[in-house]
Amino acid sequence: MSPTDQQLLEQIRSPITRELGFRQLIETYQKRVYQVIRRLVLIHEDADDLTQNTFIKAYRYLDKFKGNSSIFTWLYRIATNEALTFLEKKKKRFSFSLDDHQEKLESYLDQPGSLDGDQIQIRLQKALLKLPEKQRLVFHLKYQEELTYEQMAEITGTSIGALKASYHHAIKKIEQYVLSE
Repeated sequence: MSPTDQQLLEQIRSPITRELGFRQLIETYQKRVYQVIRRLVLIHEDADDLTQNTFIKAYRYLDKFKGNSSIFTWLYRIATNEALTFLEKKKKRFSFSLDDHQEKLESYLDQPGSLDGDQIQIRLQKALLKLPEKQRLVFHLKYQEELTYEQMAEITGTSIGALKASYHHAIKKIEQYVLSE
């Protein structure tokens, strides 16, 4: 049985049980954080590294966590920021245009064993790569993570109205891509 957020926070805030509490936090949330990042960066090795970075940052800033949201919402925000920053740096470092970067990721999707799933899943992933990063993030949060708009607003710092618009545009673009293939 996983400890509650409150139990984890109590353990983490006590100098005696801080390390144990943080290890439990990792055990509780590592898979979910990894999945969030993997959906954005696609490549396992990158997602693995970014998951570690997320927990390092979480450890470093634990004292600043006020408990206004769930621990997962807080970790999700860190993970999302890590993934988006990584993608931006990767594009700049390799001087990729956005189109070149998308083509590279699409070719990765075509490799055998690159993703679990069938052709429909691969098509969906390719459609997601065509979306602007903000729309892709909103789609992941709403559709795949099943978060409410309120939770999404807390994570992204974006208004609910803007999130609804981004999600609507993302859905339309995905439908258009999937139907045109």
